[in-house]
Amino acid sequence: MSPDPSLHGSEGEAPYIHSVGNGLRIDRSRLHSVLRELFMHRFRSLSRVHVDDTGVVLLQGGTVKHMYSTDTEHLFRQEPYFHYLFGVDEPGCYGAHDIRTCQAFLFVPRPSPDQEVWMGPVRNLTYYLQKYGVDEVHYVDEMATVLKQMAPPALHMLHGRDSDSGRGMPLAHFHGISDFQLERSGLFVALTEMRVFKLDMEVEIMRYCARVAASAHIRVLQAVRPGMYEYQLESLFLHDIYSEGGCRFSPYTPIFGSGPNSAVLHYGHSGAPHDRRIADGDLVLADAGAEYYRYGSDLTVTFPANGRFSPRQRVVYEAVLDARRAVLAAMRPEVCWTDLHLVAEERILAALTRAGLLVGDPAEQIAARLGALFMPHGLGHFLGKQTHDVGGYVAGRFRERPTQPGLDRLRTARILEPHMVLTVEPGCYFIPALLEPALEGGPLHRFLVPEEIRCYMGMGGVRLEDDVLVTNEGCEVLASLPRAVEEVEAVMAGADWMVV
Repeated sequence: MSPDPSLHGSEGEAPYIHSVGNGLRIDRSRLHSVLRELFMHRFRSLSRVHVDDTGVVLLQGGTVKHMYSTDTEHLFRQEPYFHYLFGVDEPGCYGAHDIRTCQAFLFVPRPSPDQEVWMGPVRNLTYYLQKYGVDEVHYVDEMATVLKQMAPPALHMLHGRDSDSGRGMPLAHFHGISDFQLERSGLFVALTEMRVFKLDMEVEIMRYCARVAASAHIRVLQAVRPGMYEYQLESLFLHDIYSEGGCRFSPYTPIFGSGPNSAVLHYGHSGAPHDRRIADGDLVLADAGAEYYRYGSDLTVTFPANGRFSPRQRVVYEAVLDARRAVLAAMRPEVCWTDLHLVAEERILAALTRAGLLVGDPAEQIAARLGALFMPHGLGHFLGKQTHDVGGYVAGRFRERPTQPGLDRLRTARILEPHMVLTVEPGCYFIPALLEPALEGGPLHRFLVPEEIRCYMGMGGVRLEDDVLVTNEGCEVLASLPRAVEEVEAVMAGADWMVV
């Protein structure tokens, strides 16, 4: 194959380097070669597939999705399992990884005659070979023939169910698949478990995503004023991560809730489109991240719109801040995630008790699951190529999902190990749909001081969220944000903040 002259940019950038503007430079060939080699060595133990049955992993990449029946295409984002092993940007591709030899094969769609008119220059196979660092590249319509020449005992197919969404993965399909023995049980478990533990190169990308998002949050903190609309804060954030960080996507729908909207856990959807005018005295909860090279960050800040916390806002904010500090201090290998969730609950309930909103014995409060009334979500989740990344619960392996109120919302109950990356996001909310029934009666009523709690209704809620790497000795917060009350107020008044 002859070289493709379009591979090199004006500065002679190597074709296998991914970068957007001045963003992080990623050697995709090296990253995915290391991941595939590591996967080859770990597949047998993770999948429990017998050595004699080990063959070729086949992954199908994502396809272009259209807006209902129209010809308008959604902007393409690659399927995460496929991107994990191959790093391919384009839709309609397949990847094969021969676990016996560690050879990687990429299959790309054969271009149509008019493709160059609508989509730009048609790339030859050398382009993909050099861009992605695989061993061979062929067209998709040649895939059955190439796979037959490899003579695998089986094709290992991705088949499983996401423990967060509950949605199953569709099996890869191609013309001629009926000629092969398909193995469906091992690949999903093995590849999912691989994704839980991040290489240093992956952590570098995630640290970049976190710092880009943190810098954008600082920009919002210094721009917000009473009278603005929530959507203006969202717009500022999205502009900053793209213009300054080269992050075209936010990995999830951003949340910029003010006043009572800050207690809506997934505010910002199409039915609640950030259309409230921010009032003087409001708290604002901003939960937004940045995506780069299909990895994402997930950060939350909460701040007073006028730049100064009121006494009641400070009570709730410092309760959550104390929970955050306690969790990070305890977060290390061999600690159970469920126990850290309980640490957060204990600190929040203790602060609310000191402030006069609650009464009763702390141990009884926890046993009665009072914490779920004020923090109805889990402490956090795995983070990576998905916001709620895979590996939280794997059928037949690790701990099962707890069933107690509040704990049943945990996205994992695993024992922490080095190289895991999780969000830590304690929160305290005054949600009428939860509190009003409890204030009227029931098993939790005995802990509540109704006249005090009603003074906080309408305030909304507080959440503080960090992206955290489990290290050998403890943990590392991937990007620093102003967290203490004095830090938040100073930054909102114009003080500089160095994101590290």
